[in-house]
Amino acid sequence: MQRRKMLKTLVAAGVAAGLAPLGAQAAAWPDRPVTIVVPFSPGGGIDLITRVFAKQIGKDLHQSIIVENRPGAGGVVGSAHVARAKPDGYTFLVAGNGIVTNSQIRSDQPYKDDQLTPVGLMGVAPSVIVTNPSNPAHGLKEFVANAKKNHVSRITFSRAGVGSTPDFVGAMVKQETGLPIQMISYKSGSEGVAAVIGGQVDMTSEASIVTLPLVKGGKLKALATTWGGRLASAPDIPTAAEEGFPNIRIGHWEGMFAPTGTPADILDKMNAAILKAAKAPEVLDTLKKTSIEPGDFNRAQFTKFTQDEYTRLGKVVKAGHMHAE
Repeated sequence: MQRRKMLKTLVAAGVAAGLAPLGAQAAAWPDRPVTIVVPFSPGGGIDLITRVFAKQIGKDLHQSIIVENRPGAGGVVGSAHVARAKPDGYTFLVAGNGIVTNSQIRSDQPYKDDQLTPVGLMGVAPSVIVTNPSNPAHGLKEFVANAKKNHVSRITFSRAGVGSTPDFVGAMVKQETGLPIQMISYKSGSEGVAAVIGGQVDMTSEASIVTLPLVKGGKLKALATTWGGRLASAPDIPTAAEEGFPNIRIGHWEGMFAPTGTPADILDKMNAAILKAAKAPEVLDTLKKTSIEPGDFNRAQFTKFTQDEYTRLGKVVKAGHMHAE
């Protein structure tokens, strides 16, 4: 019932935005700086990709784009801020999987799903499951085998809050391997990664844009990637499927949302700006280095994508009894 309601609200949000009256404000948009809210601390995958796109979007729209970090509660704090913002085209949100699963995880979500409207997909990256270089395992399969052989009673896994992509990877690892995973929350993916580097946490996952430079620099050891085939920029890292765990599969995607009621003309202009930015040489060069696939969805396609992710990841939520702390 909850899933059906979510699908309906996402569609309703898109329809409502499409029917919104267009006025002089929409035609002149943007005539002042636009704020894009990132619901996590600086340094994580979503933050980094947002800043790469924001610079290019600003050039296209001939306006300043301000990236504002509002971390907390696995992205809920920043998302709620945008959901309640004035739908005038000057406040947007960039979020990932949590935006379509928080309502399945939290009973106290301070906004309704239909208060946010999908605008466009910016990029999709695999998460890279990583551990400290001191760990002897060479791959996820060996990591699991070693843990079971040594009867390890607890394996800590850092996450950027409940419902974040690392949280889902940790849940998938636990469900598919049977390891005694204990999730440890941090404000951002970058902080969770730092905890692995420092030896405070056993393992984590983060977007390739965050992890690959650290893997190549010898500060992290990669165990597996979580999306499609091997990375072009790191072909020596096996996929989770190759390691024997095909159900550990999730894309670390970044998409833009707007307060529902934002004029359709503005949403279309922002979607076009996202698509144009995704093809810009400066952006493509950054994405290519970390094997991120640029988005190419129009608004309707992105809405369907979020619906499909809601359904797929909802099964992980149910199997893992995932709930807010």
